Amino acid sequence: MAKKIAKWMVGIFGSITGVWYGKYLVMFIISLMPILELRGGLIAAALMDAPIIPSFIVCFLGNIIPIPFILWFVTKIFDYLKTHTKKIGKLVIKLENKASSKKAQIERLKYWGLVLFVGIPLPGTGAWTGCLIAAMLGMDKKKSTLAAILGVIMAGVIMLIFSYGVLGVIIK
Repeated sequence: MAKKIAKWMVGIFGSITGVWYGKYLVMFIISLMPILELRGGLIAAALMDAPIIPSFIVCFLGNIIPIPFILWFVTKIFDYLKTHTKKIGKLVIKLENKASSKKAQIERLKYWGLVLFVGIPLPGTGAWTGCLIAAMLGMDKKKSTLAAILGVIMAGVIMLIFSYGVLGVIIK
Protein backbone atom coordinates (compact mmCIF):
# COMPACT_ATOMS: atom_id res chain seq x y z
CA MET A 1 0.00 0.00 0.00
CA ALA A 2 2.80 2.44 0.87
CA LYS A 3 4.33 1.80 -2.55
CA LYS A 4 1.07 2.68 -4.32
CA ILE A 5 0.58 5.84 -2.27
CA ALA A 6 4.22 6.89 -2.74
CA LYS A 7 3.90 6.32 -6.49
CA TRP A 8 0.73 8.40 -6.54
CA MET A 9 2.42 11.21 -4.56
CA VAL A 10 5.39 11.19 -6.93
CA GLY A 11 2.89 11.51 -9.78
CA ILE A 12 1.19 14.47 -8.14
CA PHE A 13 4.43 16.31 -7.43
CA GLY A 14 6.16 15.04 -10.56
CA SER A 15 6.27 18.46 -12.17
CA ILE A 16 8.61 19.85 -9.51
CA THR A 17 11.10 17.00 -9.80
CA GLY A 18 12.73 18.75 -12.76
CA VAL A 19 14.22 21.38 -10.43
CA TRP A 20 17.43 20.30 -8.66
CA TYR A 21 15.72 20.19 -5.25
CA GLY A 22 12.37 18.87 -6.54
CA LYS A 23 12.96 15.19 -5.80
CA TYR A 24 14.13 16.03 -2.29
CA LEU A 25 11.11 18.24 -1.67
CA VAL A 26 8.78 15.40 -2.71
CA MET A 27 10.60 12.97 -0.40
CA PHE A 28 10.51 15.48 2.45
CA ILE A 29 6.77 16.13 2.10
CA ILE A 30 6.00 12.40 1.95
CA SER A 31 8.18 11.75 5.01
CA LEU A 32 6.31 14.40 7.01
CA MET A 33 2.95 12.69 6.47
CA PRO A 34 1.40 10.24 8.88
CA ILE A 35 1.06 6.68 7.55
CA LEU A 36 3.70 7.16 4.80
CA GLU A 37 6.49 8.73 6.86
CA LEU A 38 10.13 7.86 6.09
CA ARG A 39 9.03 4.53 4.63
CA GLY A 40 7.03 6.18 1.88
CA GLY A 41 9.71 8.82 1.35
CA LEU A 42 12.40 6.22 0.73
CA ILE A 43 10.15 4.27 -1.62
CA ALA A 44 9.52 7.52 -3.53
CA ALA A 45 13.27 8.20 -3.55
CA ALA A 46 13.93 4.80 -5.12
CA LEU A 47 11.13 5.35 -7.65
CA MET A 48 12.69 8.72 -8.62
CA ASP A 49 16.16 7.12 -8.77
CA ALA A 50 17.55 9.59 -6.22
CA PRO A 51 20.94 9.02 -4.54
CA ILE A 52 20.78 6.90 -1.38
CA ILE A 53 22.58 9.02 1.26
CA PRO A 54 20.96 12.41 0.54
CA SER A 55 17.59 10.66 0.23
CA PHE A 56 17.99 9.01 3.63
CA ILE A 57 18.97 12.32 5.25
CA VAL A 58 16.03 14.22 3.72
CA CYS A 59 13.52 11.48 4.63
CA PHE A 60 14.96 11.16 8.14
CA LEU A 61 14.63 14.90 8.75
CA GLY A 62 11.10 14.93 7.34
CA ASN A 63 10.08 12.08 9.63
CA ILE A 64 11.60 13.42 12.87
CA ILE A 65 10.31 17.01 12.61
CA PRO A 66 6.77 16.10 13.83
CA ILE A 67 8.03 14.02 16.79
CA PRO A 68 8.39 16.80 19.42
CA PHE A 69 5.12 18.42 18.35
CA ILE A 70 3.26 15.13 18.73
CA LEU A 71 4.82 14.34 22.11
CA TRP A 72 4.32 17.80 23.61
CA PHE A 73 0.99 18.90 22.11
CA VAL A 74 -1.12 16.04 20.76
CA THR A 75 -2.97 15.22 23.99
CA LYS A 76 -3.87 18.89 24.54
CA ILE A 77 -5.05 19.24 20.94
CA PHE A 78 -7.04 15.99 21.14
CA ASP A 79 -8.68 17.05 24.42
CA TYR A 80 -9.68 20.38 22.86
CA LEU A 81 -11.05 18.74 19.70
CA LYS A 82 -13.06 16.18 21.67
CA THR A 83 -14.76 18.86 23.75
CA HIS A 84 -15.28 21.51 21.06
CA THR A 85 -16.13 19.63 17.84
CA LYS A 86 -18.45 16.70 17.33
CA LYS A 87 -17.30 15.24 13.99
CA ILE A 88 -13.59 15.76 14.54
CA GLY A 89 -14.03 14.67 18.16
CA LYS A 90 -15.33 11.30 16.94
CA LEU A 91 -12.30 10.95 14.64
CA VAL A 92 -9.99 11.78 17.56
CA ILE A 93 -11.64 9.12 19.69
CA LYS A 94 -11.10 6.58 16.87
CA LEU A 95 -7.42 7.56 16.65
CA GLU A 96 -7.01 7.27 20.41
CA ASN A 97 -8.71 3.85 20.41
CA LYS A 98 -6.44 2.64 17.61
CA ALA A 99 -3.37 3.88 19.50
CA SER A 100 -4.66 2.32 22.73
CA SER A 101 -5.03 -1.05 21.01
CA LYS A 102 -1.31 -0.98 20.23
CA LYS A 103 -0.03 0.45 23.50
CA ALA A 104 0.63 -2.97 25.09
CA GLN A 105 3.45 -3.41 22.57
CA ILE A 106 5.17 -0.33 23.96
CA GLU A 107 4.07 -0.48 27.59
CA ARG A 108 5.81 -3.77 28.35
CA LEU A 109 9.27 -2.74 27.11
CA LYS A 110 8.87 1.04 27.66
CA TYR A 111 11.43 2.99 25.61
CA TRP A 112 12.90 -0.07 23.84
CA GLY A 113 9.35 -1.01 22.96
CA LEU A 114 8.92 2.44 21.43
CA VAL A 115 12.16 2.01 19.45
CA LEU A 116 10.96 -1.34 18.09
CA PHE A 117 7.41 -0.10 17.43
CA VAL A 118 8.69 2.85 15.39
CA GLY A 119 11.59 0.94 13.85
CA ILE A 120 9.91 -2.15 12.47
CA PRO A 121 8.14 -0.99 9.29
CA LEU A 122 4.75 -2.64 9.58
CA PRO A 123 1.33 -1.14 8.80
CA GLY A 124 0.08 0.98 11.70
CA THR A 125 3.49 1.55 13.22
CA GLY A 126 5.83 4.50 12.87
CA ALA A 127 6.87 7.71 14.58
CA TRP A 128 3.43 9.32 14.47
CA THR A 129 1.59 6.41 16.11
CA GLY A 130 4.47 5.59 18.45
CA CYS A 131 4.68 9.17 19.71
CA LEU A 132 0.91 9.35 20.09
CA ILE A 133 1.01 6.22 22.26
CA ALA A 134 3.99 7.57 24.26
CA ALA A 135 2.09 10.82 24.88
CA MET A 136 -1.05 8.91 25.94
CA LEU A 137 1.02 6.78 28.33
CA GLY A 138 2.62 9.90 29.81
CA MET A 139 6.13 8.66 29.01
CA ASP A 140 9.06 11.04 29.51
CA LYS A 141 9.12 13.29 26.46
CA LYS A 142 12.90 13.58 26.12
CA LYS A 143 13.45 9.84 26.37
CA SER A 144 10.52 9.20 24.02
CA THR A 145 12.00 11.64 21.50
CA LEU A 146 15.32 9.78 21.56
CA ALA A 147 13.56 6.39 21.32
CA ALA A 148 11.45 7.56 18.36
CA ILE A 149 14.53 8.94 16.58
CA LEU A 150 16.36 5.63 17.08
CA GLY A 151 13.29 3.84 15.72
CA VAL A 152 13.23 6.10 12.66
CA ILE A 153 16.90 5.31 12.01
CA MET A 154 16.16 1.58 12.34
CA ALA A 155 13.17 1.84 9.99
CA GLY A 156 15.31 3.87 7.59
CA VAL A 157 17.98 1.19 7.36
CA ILE A 158 15.37 -1.52 6.82
CA MET A 159 13.60 0.56 4.18
CA LEU A 160 16.86 1.43 2.41
CA ILE A 161 17.51 -2.29 2.02
CA PHE A 162 13.97 -2.82 0.78
CA SER A 163 13.63 0.29 -1.41
CA TYR A 164 17.02 0.34 -3.03
CA GLY A 165 17.70 -3.39 -2.86
CA VAL A 166 14.61 -5.53 -3.31
CA LEU A 167 12.37 -2.87 -4.88
CA GLY A 168 15.26 -1.50 -6.94
CA VAL A 169 15.77 -4.90 -8.54
CA ILE A 170 12.04 -5.22 -9.30
CA ILE A 171 11.79 -1.71 -10.79
CA LYS A 172 14.89 -2.02 -12.96
